[in-house]
Amino acid sequence: MRRLILSLTLLVFCGAVAAEQVVPSKTAATPLPPRPTAKPAPKKAGPKPPPARELFGAVPGPAPLASRSIGSYAKGCLAGGVALPINGPDWQVMRLSRNRNWGTPQLLDFLERFASDARALDGWPGLLVGDMSQPRGGPMLTGHTSHQVGLDVDIWLTPMPDRVLTPQEREDMSAVSMLKDPLTVDPNVFTLMQVKLIRRAASYPQVARIFVHPAIKKALCEQALQAGKDISWLGKVRPWWNHHYHFHVRLACPPGMAGCENQKEVSGDNGCGQELTTWYAMIKKAAIEMAKPTVPGAKPWVGRPPLTMAQLPRECGTVLTSGGFEPPIPKEGDVPAALKAAATKDAGPPIPTLTAAQLQALTGSTPGGMPLPDRNPMR
Repeated sequence: MRRLILSLTLLVFCGAVAAEQVVPSKTAATPLPPRPTAKPAPKKAGPKPPPARELFGAVPGPAPLASRSIGSYAKGCLAGGVALPINGPDWQVMRLSRNRNWGTPQLLDFLERFASDARALDGWPGLLVGDMSQPRGGPMLTGHTSHQVGLDVDIWLTPMPDRVLTPQEREDMSAVSMLKDPLTVDPNVFTLMQVKLIRRAASYPQVARIFVHPAIKKALCEQALQAGKDISWLGKVRPWWNHHYHFHVRLACPPGMAGCENQKEVSGDNGCGQELTTWYAMIKKAAIEMAKPTVPGAKPWVGRPPLTMAQLPRECGTVLTSGGFEPPIPKEGDVPAALKAAATKDAGPPIPTLTAAQLQALTGSTPGGMPLPDRNPMR
């Protein structure tokens, strides 16, 4: 009996306690601090894609596609490139290790005709052909920002020797500078023969532009004006930096070639007036800067960042990988094989510097030494 009474007492007591626990408190509960939100782990950046110049510079052969220039001269590529034979009846290709003797069929047709006409009509002994384009065009590792679509070619102002050059000679031989000083051509080197050669190149309707050093442009203007003949052809001849031992011929996009982007047509002005005056002011300033003493701690000149594949026309990705080519992705710190191959001697000597007397006459100071910007800025 006692056990029964004790069990009932415990049951009543525990039930009351349980009932109190489930009754909500009338006192406001203290809010709990929010649970800390776990921050997502930072994404690891993948390897930076190599510049487009390393990819196009590594391609040994052309894209097996119909021949076409894609994009613009300084931002494009070349499908179905054709190689200019390294020896022709009126030309020889220089710097063979660079593998830059590629272009459109239209460029090759022009070079063959130009070389033949220059010999037969002007007495030029033959063309020494410098850089054209890479097998699939695109940006180059060294030397140029243009030459990307198979419509550009550098032609030396040095006459071709009367024999076939050996491969080693084509690597080592230097073109001859046409300059006596930074502002003037050397009349013993730049003769009527060179004038006739450039004029012949400008005479073809498919030629859109020819680039030469401003001092060469000035000499062409003076010679043409003295001769009293038609000088309209000089409108195609444009001054540009460092073209003192070669001239750069650029063809217009062939008619009907989809995706090829022409430059704006040159105006009717022959360029022998204000434009040439402006250029002379620029090269004079550059020559003075080059001769000044180097400022300690001065930062070196840095060019534009290299193009990426995303900045080229979309079709250039297809051109690059056409035929199953897989561009090698260099490891960090590696020097691309294409860069090693392209590290050959430049085609010609550097621009001469001002003498002490010349600098003294221009500025009242004496020469030191300061590098100029790299050749071939965007144009």
